[in-house]
Amino acid sequence: MRHEVREQRATILIVDDQPANIHALAKLLKAEYRIITATSAAKTLELARRDPAPDLILLDILMPDQDGYAICRELKADEATHSIPVIFVTALGQAQDEAKGLQLGAADYISKPFNAAIVRARVHNQVSLKLKTDLLEKIALQDGLTEIPNRRYFDRKLSQEWNRQSRYQGPLSLLMIDIDHFKPYNDSYGHGAGDLCLRRVAQALAQVPARSADLVARYGGEEFVALLPETDATGACQVAEQMRSAIHALAIPHAYSPVADHITLSIGASTHRAQQPVANAEALKQAADQALYQAKEQGRDQQVWRDIDTN
Repeated sequence: MRHEVREQRATILIVDDQPANIHALAKLLKAEYRIITATSAAKTLELARRDPAPDLILLDILMPDQDGYAICRELKADEATHSIPVIFVTALGQAQDEAKGLQLGAADYISKPFNAAIVRARVHNQVSLKLKTDLLEKIALQDGLTEIPNRRYFDRKLSQEWNRQSRYQGPLSLLMIDIDHFKPYNDSYGHGAGDLCLRRVAQALAQVPARSADLVARYGGEEFVALLPETDATGACQVAEQMRSAIHALAIPHAYSPVADHITLSIGASTHRAQQPVANAEALKQAADQALYQAKEQGRDQQVWRDIDTN
């Protein structure tokens, strides 16, 4: 799966309004983990929603603007952050307080004053579990043939980016990509050659977007998708042309295509602009899909952009 290269060390977000507490925890953990910090609810949510997200959050309960319970509730309600484990840091020490936190989705508790051995052990346990869970999820969300993200991952990412775009009012573009006349290629050259073609095309497409936020995934069969956050119509069309050029450069022979003597692409593009009154991401998918259909009808080996309002 195409993701940005992460540091080998796991990242821990320490949240506390008292610098002395942050310093004490960071001192215990900095030799093994990358440490980032926040002193407010707003900063906590901002850091948790970044890509890549922290692997663990150590969250103080007694915060001045919004208590740890409320912050945890927001983290667990957000699809982008709900899987990040949270360890509450508290001096309260009462059973009902621990029970409340666990009911909200917290993974564990650390009590003040800190016991170094316990802090390290509980953090290690949660980080190890998170990394193993991430690995299993990555396998489940990766297309086995092409080794790029699969449709399930794309659907999840589209939902996340749609929600984020709704908050920040930025453009969101989508490309629907199809290998031209792939069935006669598969039938004529054999399924082994067809699989190799799909892998080569997938890897070439995945290398085109320059930003880690962009996503290229296999949608099914010989169809791929590219999700381009913060990308307007002009930028989407530029990426589409770069993808077509990248596949032309592969020069994979296709003697059974009426379009060209090598593998080519048809691409449909659409963009959801800021403040555009569209109810859900399905309209964006439909617009891109209709643009793809138009590209095929017009002769293939081309890209067509379609305004989402025309659906």
